[in-house]
Order: sequence, then C-alpha cells, then structure tokens
Amino acid sequence: MVETKMLRGTKVKMTPSEAIVETLVAEGVKHISGILGSAFMDMLDLLPTAGIRFIGVRHEQSAAHMEDAYCRVSGVAGVVIGQNGPGMTNMVTSVAAANQAHTPMVVISPSAGTPTVGWDGFQECDQVSIFKAITKETVRVTHPGRVADCLRTAFRIAYAERGPVLFDIPRDYFYGEVEDQILQPHQYRVDERGCGSSESLDRAAEILAEAQYPVIISGRGTVDSDGIEEIKNMAEYLTAPVAVSYMHNDAFPADHPLSVGPIGYMGSKAAMNTLKKADVILAVGTRLSVFGTLPCYDIDYFPKDAQIIQIDINPRQIARTHPVEVGIIGDAREASHEILKRLKANKPNLKQEKKRMVEVTNEKQKWEEELVKLAMIDGTPINPRRALLELTKVLPENAIVTTDIGNVSSTANAYLKFNQSRRHIAALTFGNTGFAYPSALGAKLAEPNTPVIAIVGDGAWGMSLHEVSTAVEENIPVIACVFNNNAWCAEKKNQVDFYNNRFVGADIQNPDFAEVARSMGAVGIRVEKADELGSVIEKAIKSNKPTVIDIQVDGTQLAPPFRKDALKMPTRLLEKYSHLDHKNWDK
Repeated sequence: MVETKMLRGTKVKMTPSEAIVETLVAEGVKHISGILGSAFMDMLDLLPTAGIRFIGVRHEQSAAHMEDAYCRVSGVAGVVIGQNGPGMTNMVTSVAAANQAHTPMVVISPSAGTPTVGWDGFQECDQVSIFKAITKETVRVTHPGRVADCLRTAFRIAYAERGPVLFDIPRDYFYGEVEDQILQPHQYRVDERGCGSSESLDRAAEILAEAQYPVIISGRGTVDSDGIEEIKNMAEYLTAPVAVSYMHNDAFPADHPLSVGPIGYMGSKAAMNTLKKADVILAVGTRLSVFGTLPCYDIDYFPKDAQIIQIDINPRQIARTHPVEVGIIGDAREASHEILKRLKANKPNLKQEKKRMVEVTNEKQKWEEELVKLAMIDGTPINPRRALLELTKVLPENAIVTTDIGNVSSTANAYLKFNQSRRHIAALTFGNTGFAYPSALGAKLAEPNTPVIAIVGDGAWGMSLHEVSTAVEENIPVIACVFNNNAWCAEKKNQVDFYNNRFVGADIQNPDFAEVARSMGAVGIRVEKADELGSVIEKAIKSNKPTVIDIQVDGTQLAPPFRKDALKMPTRLLEKYSHLDHKNWDK
C-alpha cells in the first residue's frame, strides 16, 4: 500500500479501495463496525495494514448503535459498513436513531455492481432511496475516480449537519486504478462554527439582563461543543438555575448548586417546578423537542409566556417546536461566551439572587427525598427504583451509562446524575429498543479505561444479547444490567391504565440470562436481593470482563404511561366488543 505521507498534495496511482482507506486514515478513523461481505472485501483486506480495526458484530443494527455512541463519547464520526442489500437494510433502524440523535456518522454502503443494476441480481437493492429519509445526505459514487472526493463529501456533511451520511459505492468500483491525492480534513471541511450574529447576541444579553427569573436548559449541543464551563459561568453570573434537556443528564454537572436536573419524561420534579417560574429561558444546544417538553407527573411545566432565547447550530431547529424571542444560529459554547461577555459589560454588578438559590436547594432536596422514598418501597423481588438507586450509589465518577427505552430505562432518567460530560448515552426520542448494549460497546471503544454500564430491560435485552459474543470475542468489557420483569412493561402500563388490565403481547418468558451469558463466555450473575446489587456491580467493574447482571425486579411497580399524550380510553361501537368499552368495565 502506498505510504500516506507520499500522497499529500501529489496525485499518485492507487486502487479505489486504497483511496477510500487512506481517506479514512486521514480522518482519524481507528475502527469500522459491521459484518464482512464480499461486496467490500477488497477494501476490508487493507484495514489491518492501515491500522484500522474491523469490529465484526452479530447483527448490522448493532454496528450503527455502536458508532453512534462512539461518536457521542469521542467526538469522532463513527463509520459502519455492510454487505449490499440485506446487510445495509439491517442498519436502517440504528442509522435512523443516529439521525434523530444528530450524531455524525459515515455509512459505507456497497451497492450492486454497475453491469447488473436493474436486473434484480443477488442482493440488489436501491439503498440510496431507502436511506434518503434517515440521513443528512446520500452521496453516490458516480465514477471510480471520484471515490476519495465523494468520501470527503460524506465526512464534510456528516460533521457540518450533525448526522449520518450514506456513501454509496457500486461494488465493482472498489477495483481498478485511479490517480488521486489524499487530503487532510482541514483542506475540505471546517469545524469552527462561530457565535452567531452580533445583533442577536446583543438582544439575548439585553433580555437576560432584565429577566426576573431566568432559567437555562442545556442540551446535547453544549456537550458536543465542550461548552459546559461557559454555561456554568453564565448560570453563576445570572443566578440562573440550569435544567438539562431530555435524556442528556450529562449536559450540566449534577453537583453544581444551580443544577436542577433533567426535564422530559421521568425527569426531575425540581427541574419542572423551577422551569414553571421562568420568565426567560435560555435554551442552549437543544431543539426543545415536543416529547422532551411534554407535561410529566401531571406537571405542565413548560411556561407558555416565557421569552425563549434558543441557540442551535442547525437553523432548522430554531423555533421548530416553541416560538422564540431570539434565535441564534451558532456554536453553543461560542454563543454562550459572547452573551456572557456582553452581560458583564452592560451589567457589571449583578448580585447573586440568594432567594433563588434557596428555592433551588429546597426543590432539589424535596425531589431527592421523594426518589429515595419511592425506591425504598418493598418489591417482589426487587423494586426497580431500588435497583436504580443502588446502581447509582456505586457508579464511579467517570462511569459512562447507556440507557435503552422502556419502563425501567426511562425511570433511570430521574436517578442518573453526572458531573462530567459525554457520560450519558440514551436512546433519545427515536425510542427504539435494543440500543443500550451495542451503544455501551461503542462507548467502551471510545474510552477503553472507563467503566461502561448498560441499563437494559429484558425485552430490549432479547434484541441485543447476541452482541455478548461480540464483547467476548473483541474483548470489550462492558456491564449489562438487565432489569428482568418478564414483560414489555412500558406497554403493559398502558394496558393497566387504559385497557383494564387486559394484557395482549405484554408478558414474555425469559431464560436465565446469567446462564446464557456464561454459555457465551461472559460473566453471568443473577441478583434477587437489592442489598447485594451494589457489591455485584463493583466486582464486575473491577473484573474488567464482559458481564451480564440479571436483576430480578417487580413487574407491577411501573412508571406512568410512556405515551399518555397519545392514548385515550377505549370506546367500542360493535356489540361484539362492547364489553371492552371503558364505560362497561364495572358491569
């Protein structure tokens, strides 16, 4: 293979496969996840020599979940690849999840060879059309000589628009001979985003200076821009409480006196009761999603009349769900820095609002006491909240936690607290099950020396336990905490509250997950007593081995309905179904 240093600024002869791999090397790609296939084997053969590790998963959906988490932790775009046809369509769900999560990713998509396109050949599929709606862009290689250029375009758009990009290359285009040069990333993409317009920054500072009760909501953009220090400085100067957006509990340190915790489903009542008082909201690096701002615990907390200042790098997100007073298209850190600079210049002697500090402290204390009280209610065998409480007690300060979707995983939103960024990797609003465990593998690849724990319900575990083989084979020592209640309990709660305890499809029969893990070469532990869980997790962290902890939890102690906003009490018009009508339940 041609040495990379010989290619800078000089066109040389190489194969398209070599051009692709050398572009990946220039981008700092250290590994690619997927399942091997004949379509890209010529490129695959080069990876070991190039210093790029190939992580072979058991299902392609896991690959994009892994790379989603890898990017969220490392800041480096993940790369996935699969066989044309079914290999690529298996990734649709996880690529869509990364797209909704605004995670840069390059999806290398080998497609049917050009000589047979349109003949319905083996594994032929129009992948570009399939992925168009779930990626920021689909980049199609139109000539072998364009492979490096098209791959650079994919990376440029992935970083610029914060999401996955499909790089579609006919399988016969890996072969042949091209003349090209390998560019460095700074030659074809720019990472600096700027702070937004000076007029918008001035107006934002004016509104914040006059606010009677400002509240900050910090989101994923703050994390990605490494802007938490700026948010801390802003909060302290304004005595502004800081909430974090839905399932981004690492977007502001929980131990800060002004931190009030997460909003959104199963978030913090302290955050919600505080946000209700706001006359000005500074939303930094958050799209203020509809689901993430819905009422919860019967608290309609998002203020209707507050002035909103929204900072987002993507102009499409500004005022998308809530009208704003000021919209700032800019980097979360840079914009926050500039606003604070203006505040200090125009209001140099702002005094700390001691009454507000006391209110924040009291709200947090009340909420913390409620969480512990709810967790200490006996369960059979274990109250899932108690299990979450015991888990959080023993988490190391730097631990990364990935969370799936579902009843227990969502309840974790109330219990998980982080003082460092890039620690909370959640399924977010796409809400697909089977996310947490492959994401834990990707997070561990990003930080091999950091403990990584996945919180997974037993239903979601059924969709991801096959990747324990990947963890063992690739020596990726993550810990899966499987909350086993023998049901799809998020949906079961809907059937409890809306369908008179008529359970259809909710109950599932599980094997002994600890035994299954041991058969796959991992450590497997079954826990039936709450007071044993903490020490089990500590031992698993120290062992540094792939571990599955099968936690037996009570299937009747459930969180509120997940989609209360979208469900109604059932009515039935045909006589055949009249007994199912909610008006007839007591008859």
